[in-house]
Amino acid sequence: MATYKVLVVDDSPFMRKIVSDLIEADATFQVIDTANNGLEATQKVMELKPDVVTMDVEMPEMNGLEALKVIMAQRPVPVIMLSGINEQGMRETIMALENGAFDFIRKPSVSNSQDIQEVGQQLLRQLNTAVHVLERRRKRAEQKNMAADAAPSPSLPQVEKKREETITPPPSQAAPHHNKLSVEESSRRPQPGNLNPPPVGRPAPPLNNRTARPGRTEDLKPSRPAVPPKPAEPRTAAPSPLKPAEPKVPKAPAAPVNPLARKEPEKPSVASSAPGATSDGITGKTSHTDVPAASIGKLVAVGCSTGGPRALKSFLEKIPANFPAPIVIVQHMPPNFTRSLAQRLNSLSQITVVEAEQGMPLQPGTAYIAPGGYHMTVVRSQGGYRIQLSQEPPRNGHRPSVDTLFASIRPFSDLQRYAVIMTGMGSDGAKEMKNLYDSGVIPTFAENEDTCVVYGMPRSAVELGCVNHLLPLPEIAPKLVQIVK
Repeated sequence: MATYKVLVVDDSPFMRKIVSDLIEADATFQVIDTANNGLEATQKVMELKPDVVTMDVEMPEMNGLEALKVIMAQRPVPVIMLSGINEQGMRETIMALENGAFDFIRKPSVSNSQDIQEVGQQLLRQLNTAVHVLERRRKRAEQKNMAADAAPSPSLPQVEKKREETITPPPSQAAPHHNKLSVEESSRRPQPGNLNPPPVGRPAPPLNNRTARPGRTEDLKPSRPAVPPKPAEPRTAAPSPLKPAEPKVPKAPAAPVNPLARKEPEKPSVASSAPGATSDGITGKTSHTDVPAASIGKLVAVGCSTGGPRALKSFLEKIPANFPAPIVIVQHMPPNFTRSLAQRLNSLSQITVVEAEQGMPLQPGTAYIAPGGYHMTVVRSQGGYRIQLSQEPPRNGHRPSVDTLFASIRPFSDLQRYAVIMTGMGSDGAKEMKNLYDSGVIPTFAENEDTCVVYGMPRSAVELGCVNHLLPLPEIAPKLVQIVK
């Protein structure tokens, strides 16, 4: 059995000892060294070449976020962040995930042995997933290299012809007035990206699709833009880059926030700040059941897990402000962290992004992220649709669950629904995407293996035969916008 080397980074000697012991409970892993700050960690990564790194977020001299950026630039390895539950720690953890961290876990309570064991189990699951991904990528790289070696070398005339092709502008650029294939004509050709044609009796997807191949960017380009360019919408400025962390000062943990009662201060057009919000009659807190529900005709549902924050950033940044549908999202994440995720994505996106609340009416041009610890479903209400939250038992080991969200939108045949599965371990969402597909919900989307951090959830959907568009991450949102609009 292979042994994988781990570097443990934390400014607390006690925490370094706890984390090291938790890791070495599994003989698959060996802690080869520890570091007490981010600067030391960057040096030891270069010297020792570990397979995986566990990284504290808040440290003196160089914090975990800054160290992560250096590691990703110099010698990328899977980095699992250990985060506190204070506001600063959660905010920096979300930014770390955007910048390439494999995943994160919250730090255990050192005074609670049961909590330490639970965190240890989570950490080992993530470490095993990380090394599994490493091995899979190595095998794929070897296969590509073998295929490249086996391919015949091009002759000199072929090389010269290729050089001409790369220098000479394509006809579509040199003579834009020339006739081009219409969508109807091009749809008669075989479509390699349309993995699963719709069942007999179901209308085919309205637009042509091709699955992008490595090195090919023209596959998804229509003959002319599907959506005319719009003037830039006003948007909240992203936070400025973080400065190196100051010496750590103990911070009070963030108080747990009840998603049935929270309001989002950002972008006041969101329903959470509407004046009609009243007590929900259950918790005595703020609800939104008296806020009028907008009439919508389209709905997008998205599910993701490991690697999801980075994928959601890429996805939502490409959705225009005038997008004509609400987007409901399940990202596997603990309570409170989903609020920080929503706030961060809201600052980077043209559309409004909020953490979902009980009774919140769905509105076009708004994305709703399921709060950690709650299932999120969509229900009819007052001529529109609203968010319903519950704490029913986990499904597929998760709460929120993608399958639970997808199942809730299946009955709404009057809506044009679109389902998207992106990076994540396991198979959450695949079963109910299959049920959506079989009931006539098309098109469906999944992220392909080339860009997934973990190709688990999308692969499960592909294996069930319910994916119309299997695309690299940067092409999912543009294709979705083209079809929805």
